[in-house]
Amino acid sequence: MHIEIDGRPVPSQAPLVVPAFFSYGHFTAMQVRGGRVRGLAHHLGRLDSATRELFGAGLDGGHVRELVRGALERAGVLDASTRVYVYWAPDAEAATLAVTVRPPATMAESAQSLMSVPYARPVPHIKHLGGFAQTYYGRAAVDAGFDDALLTGEGGVITEGAITNIAFWDGDAVVWPDAPSLLGITMALLEPRLPSVRRRVALDGLGAYRAAFVTNSQGFAPVRRIDGTDFGVDEALMKTVGEAYADVPWDEI
Repeated sequence: MHIEIDGRPVPSQAPLVVPAFFSYGHFTAMQVRGGRVRGLAHHLGRLDSATRELFGAGLDGGHVRELVRGALERAGVLDASTRVYVYWAPDAEAATLAVTVRPPATMAESAQSLMSVPYARPVPHIKHLGGFAQTYYGRAAVDAGFDDALLTGEGGVITEGAITNIAFWDGDAVVWPDAPSLLGITMALLEPRLPSVRRRVALDGLGAYRAAFVTNSQGFAPVRRIDGTDFGVDEALMKTVGEAYADVPWDEI
């Protein structure tokens, strides 16, 4: 992994003292191909709005792009999984930005199984740091034979996946849970391109849906099971989702 802080490469052996000990911050994750990314404006808008809310000052999108371009160039790659972290170190006059560059990744196309857990993210509209419970429940789901966790609130209301958004298909519309959650970039790009509605979805009502799928920065994948409820993989639906995703333009960073 290639790491830079405020545009300065960090040697792999150097301790990342500030990022390691200060979890008050936020980030965005993107897949870069050929120096381009889907939904760049959404990523920059997310970083700016969260920085304003958490730290009381905006974040210049041009500066973010410059840092990401520089990190990719110095890493010697055009295809990558890239993250931009924003945190505020003690006594600092401005936010610190860390950029990480890893090998590119794509979500596995195989259908996923999800285990519901009684947890909803605090301040869910922000992609914030410190997701201990998400990791804890995600590992617990894998240990129980599932692929990942599905977060739920009071009354079994479905909010989002541990690291995904989730959508359901009722035969007429793609139903995104109407509950406090993060508006993921892939969800934000797909929702207006699909016959979408937002509706309360609860565990005790899963039988009303014919199929489901999850989305995150790595793409999308069908869901085959939530707890004891099985879903068929609707090939026509997944083809429609794939075509909508493929139509999203790639933006130059």
